[in-house]
Amino acid sequence: MPFLQLDNVVKRYGEAAVIKGVSLAVEKGEFIVFVGPSGCGKSTLLRMIAGLENVSDGRIHIDGRDVTHVEPARREVAMVFQSYALYPHMSVYDNMAFGLRMTKTAERDIRARVLEAARILQIEPLLERRPRQLSGGQRQRVAIGRAIVRKPKLFLFDEPLSNLDAELRTQMRVEIARLHKALGATMVYVTHDQIEAMTLADRIAVLREGVVEQCGTPAELYDHPGNIFVGGFIGSPRMNFLVATVTTMSSKSLTLRSPAFTKGAITIPLRNGRKVETGEKITIGLRPEHLTLGGKGAGLTLRADIAENLGGATQIHTRTESDESIVILAPGRPDIVTGQFLAAGISPEKLYLFDKSGRAF
Repeated sequence: MPFLQLDNVVKRYGEAAVIKGVSLAVEKGEFIVFVGPSGCGKSTLLRMIAGLENVSDGRIHIDGRDVTHVEPARREVAMVFQSYALYPHMSVYDNMAFGLRMTKTAERDIRARVLEAARILQIEPLLERRPRQLSGGQRQRVAIGRAIVRKPKLFLFDEPLSNLDAELRTQMRVEIARLHKALGATMVYVTHDQIEAMTLADRIAVLREGVVEQCGTPAELYDHPGNIFVGGFIGSPRMNFLVATVTTMSSKSLTLRSPAFTKGAITIPLRNGRKVETGEKITIGLRPEHLTLGGKGAGLTLRADIAENLGGATQIHTRTESDESIVILAPGRPDIVTGQFLAAGISPEKLYLFDKSGRAF
């Protein structure tokens, strides 16, 4: 049996369902990330696992035990919140020890656990400080340390890095990844930042409006998105979309026409034998990093709008003849003038195809 199992879990507020029958299995030691836009239900789902939200329907099992209606303190989980929630009048040591003292743990055991957590998190020199004397990253490490000392079966993280600046977020991402490797613990992590999801997760569950749209490894979601929503959400910069018309189709290839194509149409290989009708409108997905500025062969004719210098690369915002937005991520610093026409090479093997319902094929 999986270490954490959600069986058709539902959460309703009155007549409104915010979690609509989520089923998910998480193996022991796995790092899984819930990702999705604001309001998709990812934090609500995490709070249901923690026991902070009641389950309207379905079952939740942790380590083989049905905890659907078990109070939070008896679930053997520890949660790290977006807010550090540290006691300002206590030292770092006392903040980390507080929960253990409430459960009457022996002081000798408390000291051993706190010192071990401080060593893992590299905050040993900070144990006598107060929270006001710490940086944001140090406070978040203390909050994580408070969870570690409890030795939970399951760690839950609810957007723990969203209050940090960009540099600290990157640093803390690395530290959380190291912590997972050091502890070998099962972790469930909520974020709206798909870069955090891609860099931390063993698997990602992409949520939209209370439903898991797709669950898989970061590579699976990047290479094989199941629909337009997942394709557009996973990847930075986000995937470009271009509408094209099917002109001819064989058992092995498909010819598509669009005003954006330099030659008017392109022929691409069919990967799964899916049939579409001649004249049908489909959506093509193109990742910005797969477009080649000035590339030869099959390509697009685009009009430059804005070029953003990222240092080692340039993000070029363009538009097609039919006014569709296309972003190119080009290496270096090409000289781009607003309004000029650009040729962008595309590799047919790296195109994503979505039918009129938005499903990939």
